[in-house]
Amino acid sequence: MAVDVLLGLQWGDEGKGKIVDFLTPKYDIIARFQGGPNAGHTLEFEGIKHVLHTIPSGIFRDNVINVIGNGVVIDPVILKNEIEQLEKLNVNVKEKLLISKKAHLILPTHKLLDKASEIAKGKHKIGSTLKGIGPTYMDKTGRNGLRVGDIKSEDFKEKYNRIKNKHFALLKDSNLIKGIKSLENEFLMCIDYLKNFEHIDSEHFLNNASEYGKKILAEGAQGTLLDIDFGTYPFVTSSNTITAGTCTGLGIAPNKIQKIVGIFKAYCTRVGSGPFPSELQNEVGETMRKIGHEYGATTGRERRCGWIDLPALKYAIMINGVTELSMMKADVLDSFEEIYVCTHYLQDGKEIDFFPFELSDNTQPVLKKIKGWNMDITKIEEEVDFPIELSNYIKFLEKELHVPISIVSVGPNRSETIIR
Repeated sequence: MAVDVLLGLQWGDEGKGKIVDFLTPKYDIIARFQGGPNAGHTLEFEGIKHVLHTIPSGIFRDNVINVIGNGVVIDPVILKNEIEQLEKLNVNVKEKLLISKKAHLILPTHKLLDKASEIAKGKHKIGSTLKGIGPTYMDKTGRNGLRVGDIKSEDFKEKYNRIKNKHFALLKDSNLIKGIKSLENEFLMCIDYLKNFEHIDSEHFLNNASEYGKKILAEGAQGTLLDIDFGTYPFVTSSNTITAGTCTGLGIAPNKIQKIVGIFKAYCTRVGSGPFPSELQNEVGETMRKIGHEYGATTGRERRCGWIDLPALKYAIMINGVTELSMMKADVLDSFEEIYVCTHYLQDGKEIDFFPFELSDNTQPVLKKIKGWNMDITKIEEEVDFPIELSNYIKFLEKELHVPISIVSVGPNRSETIIR
């Protein structure tokens, strides 16, 4: 049985959580393959908004197993809090959640290192969420990390202290370590808490499940343009957010991957620093932010808003091998009589239609005007009732992107999702 992949094509916050939740009844297993609690996957149903940071977005559905894969980095404190919040909603997390033994742990000192690094960058800071993600991945690649499988080993404390002391040496001139004791006590308490959950050899589990005909959906976090290799470096995350990350983050061979669903907003947003050619630093951008409630699910920071960017989208589709698209938050554009699409960039005096090695502050968008639908679409239940302007917008995007848009989201709720 093949594995399907769902991931974001922009700078994150595209609405992956909603679509994973919507599609979950078709699958037996939902597996997160990278990132950490810097992710914020928002789901809304029955009038309640839920935000997940580490746990896969299939957790609210019955009879579905959720796997935190080896490519994920885990903060035990955040994960414990997330589990407890779900249990208050009568979600049986222990029955539905499996954690890879090879997933790396975020230590309290990783968060201090993250903060120290961001402070040292000054005005050149990258906009880190300060969750310790980058330092944890650095220790992973430096062969110096702690993994979930170490939790139950007899020498766990020795391994932990060795890494902690290494971090202390790096932080010796910083005042950040003064509050480490309380952070450490909470961390160790949460480590004990995680012993109550099932830790698995996730690569064996997933491949065996696939052989026995189980349907698996791999869930990405962040977005393609934040990929460590292919994103807007250095304003990126510390993991591979693209389809290839599924293979390394879950132990799944490339020939097992079949359908690749790319998620994008009908416009574009970005949190934190970094280039954003189609950004609207005006009333239009502010209107998008207010209507779309564009504030980071993890940090609460304002998201920068702008028009949809086709060169970036084409690039993301290319390197991911996207087979179908889901367009999110079309309803945010309901009140616009005119909308715009970035079709090219103007860079160094030349017009280009591809995503270059580096975007600069001088990269300007070349915009195409399209007639907006200027009406409320949140009550629409079938594609046949789309206003002609929305249908034309979708057709235009499909023609430009050469990939079908199979799902259109017309509102935040689970039910406000149209299959075309």
